[in-house]
Amino acid sequence: MSDYILEVKGLTKKFRSQVAVNNVSISIRKNSVYGLLGPNGAGKSTILKMITGIMKPSSGEILFEDHLWTRKDLKDIGALIEEPAIYPNLTARENLKAASTLYGLPKERVEEVLDIIGLRQAEKKKVRNFSMGMKQRLGLGMAIINNPKLLILDEPTNGLDPIGIEELRELIRSFPAMGITVILSSHILSEVAQVADKVGIISNGIIGYDGELSKEDDLEYLFKEIIKRNRGEN
Repeated sequence: MSDYILEVKGLTKKFRSQVAVNNVSISIRKNSVYGLLGPNGAGKSTILKMITGIMKPSSGEILFEDHLWTRKDLKDIGALIEEPAIYPNLTARENLKAASTLYGLPKERVEEVLDIIGLRQAEKKKVRNFSMGMKQRLGLGMAIINNPKLLILDEPTNGLDPIGIEELRELIRSFPAMGITVILSSHILSEVAQVADKVGIISNGIIGYDGELSKEDDLEYLFKEIIKRNRGEN
């Protein structure tokens, strides 16, 4: 068995004459946090949508746990892409119960997730009265209700205040110990630097860097250099 839960090889996505993702290859170790960095429009969301089956690649391969990805693998993948898919007129508990029913999970899983995401005190509160941070945590809860092996998060801190960002950061960092590998897409370098074990930097659909992250690395400098290089700037 490989140490990698996900391997992307030569992944390309074209929209007519536009190449949104260009021959991308990355590998993600089990029980780690992988940060996918890039400016808006770089191709981050397109990659994540191909991994989750929302979009079909134009070419390339996606390997999940050493085999070619199929839709059956979605049972082991959780995702929070764009807005959380939650019902505002239901409570946190009711939203999680609805999601657990789709997977045929026992009611105990709802209790576990309420504790993991820290919404036990607000379990009976209507979601429409939640803060943005609480909604994001509930969205995460919906994404992990099936106890996935891989969790995909696309810009999860967008719109959050500093307290909400810190709470979400701690939650993300706790997932590998639960056996959940995380892919975290963001354009906020400081947030990724605090949680990621490895980063990929993408711009213009091209991965310019894919490697481990250490405290000595100047991520901002590296990010700017990759962006310049991919744009053909000196």
